[in-house]
Amino acid sequence: MPEKKTLEDLLKEPNTVEDLEIPQGILIDIILRLLYNEGNVNFRRISQVVRVPNVILRQMDWLRQEHLVDASQAPSSIGPLNYVYKLTHAGEERARDSMERSQYVGPAPVPVHHYNRSVELQTSGARNVSVEQVRGALADMVLPEDFHRRIGPAVNSGASLFLYGPSGNGKTTIAQRIGALISGVEPIWMPYTPTAGGQIIQIHDRLFHSAIEKPGNAALDGRWGLFKRPSVVVGGELKMESLDLRFDSVAKIYEAPLQLKANGGMFLIDDFGRQQVSPVDLLNRWIVPLENNVDYLRLRTGQTIVVPFRTLIVFSTNLDPYKLADDAFYRRIQIKVGVFSPSEERFKEIFLKVSSQMNIPFDEASFKFLLERWYHQPGRSLQAVHPRDILKIIQALCNYEGIPAQMRTDLVDEACVSYFVEQ
Repeated sequence: MPEKKTLEDLLKEPNTVEDLEIPQGILIDIILRLLYNEGNVNFRRISQVVRVPNVILRQMDWLRQEHLVDASQAPSSIGPLNYVYKLTHAGEERARDSMERSQYVGPAPVPVHHYNRSVELQTSGARNVSVEQVRGALADMVLPEDFHRRIGPAVNSGASLFLYGPSGNGKTTIAQRIGALISGVEPIWMPYTPTAGGQIIQIHDRLFHSAIEKPGNAALDGRWGLFKRPSVVVGGELKMESLDLRFDSVAKIYEAPLQLKANGGMFLIDDFGRQQVSPVDLLNRWIVPLENNVDYLRLRTGQTIVVPFRTLIVFSTNLDPYKLADDAFYRRIQIKVGVFSPSEERFKEIFLKVSSQMNIPFDEASFKFLLERWYHQPGRSLQAVHPRDILKIIQALCNYEGIPAQMRTDLVDEACVSYFVEQ
């Protein structure tokens, strides 16, 4: 049985096609498509796109020998690094054939089992997120004193997390702070494109993968990038097909599902229960990954590939959790955290904090009026988001009148008339 590769092994700069561990035809097709699209292309450009310069150098010699490309260089230039390549007639025919199979032009892919191994190596064991870091991530939110103890263990263990409670009390903000915390702990190495069954899978996504500078003291495989750990957030727009490999019939490559793009980081399903797919179907989709930490994806050929499921998956909902799923599912969600409406004391603390941030002097009498007229009398629940929203309207009213921002009972009343929907 071959020895399992270390991360250092996976990132070692390749020198031959054999080092890539992918079929030579995949690499040749990428080069031919690049030349077909761009015409005369110098070696530096080819190397920049395909990202395996030592391997490319030998492949260009092979392409010349096969009369698929011609090479030329400026009279003042010396050596193959200065060659400019263009397709021959035979090369153009082969490039057109290649375009029928796929239009992918980019970094040479890595075999999917190398991707799998890299994820396993970079997600094994607990994260080292400290109490101070979790407290710091939530510092500007007014939450119960021990709230960080409900969040920190989920972040460190990579366990799934279920946030529930009435809307407007910070569930989404808490989840986003968790994502930012994970992103800031340590970066992750990730290939731009894995390959499986001869197919290209586009996993790199600029929306979710923020590149950081690679260490400059070693020769590394350019097919891999160093990124902040991803934070993928989806809401009511989520569809079931977003969780499976999606074949682009024009480019003829696969786009990785969202959970694959989130590997090593966080995947937040916000407004859970309001998706375009039913909660039952969505939950059934997660049963095996949550149980076994692996996911099964199917190519159009029928081939199934197994990939790691190593993301902190966070469900957030303001619906009754037990109207969405049963005990069998919630047993697989290790940590459930309720985020509820603030007490009057905490509501006032939020109000004081927001008014200070917005430079609106706090007025005790106006605040008491707000509580009595707009909460006690109608029996309205306090929400943590209300102070910010009400004070924004007060600020807008004052700006409209051309007066300094201030709290007065009449302004509070007018702001609430605009903000709340009366029955």
